[in-house]
Amino acid sequence: MNRKIRAAALAAALIAVLLMGASMLPSAAQELPPPILVEPLTGRAVFTDDVDLSVKIKLDDKATSVVNVKDPSRTVVAKITVQPGAKFGWHTHPGPVVANVNEGELVYVNADDCVERSYPTGTAFVDPGGGHVHNAFNPSTDDETVVVATFFAAPATGPLTIPAEAPADCTI
Repeated sequence: MNRKIRAAALAAALIAVLLMGASMLPSAAQELPPPILVEPLTGRAVFTDDVDLSVKIKLDDKATSVVNVKDPSRTVVAKITVQPGAKFGWHTHPGPVVANVNEGELVYVNADDCVERSYPTGTAFVDPGGGHVHNAFNPSTDDETVVVATFFAAPATGPLTIPAEAPADCTI
């Protein structure tokens, strides 16, 4: 009898362990996050006043470029979560974008010079938009990158990015 009780108790314990382990394992049906998730934080808003936008950008030892937008109307703010290793692909925007890196690191690459510029948590940069082609990616193998971006001169509807051809001399 003692053996039967021990065997039954052992079997019950084994079943309990298997059930607990199964409930802790991720479900095969669980969806992975998309490589890049864009979540609008605001609607597309229009300036009620007459606003012009002028931004000066000086990268490294390059000449200063000036971006003038006569009607930056229609702004939108979005939270962009970039999974480890994910790349945006070559693109541009209708107008300038101010990007704040809130978590992780984002590497930004201008098509003009193919230089990889790193922006870690707590830094910001301006993408001139208006046909300025670039790419960006999360260089981490472990951590997400979170960017909050303010888009100016955004379209009334539709995407905030315009796909572009990769420059022949860039390797990313």
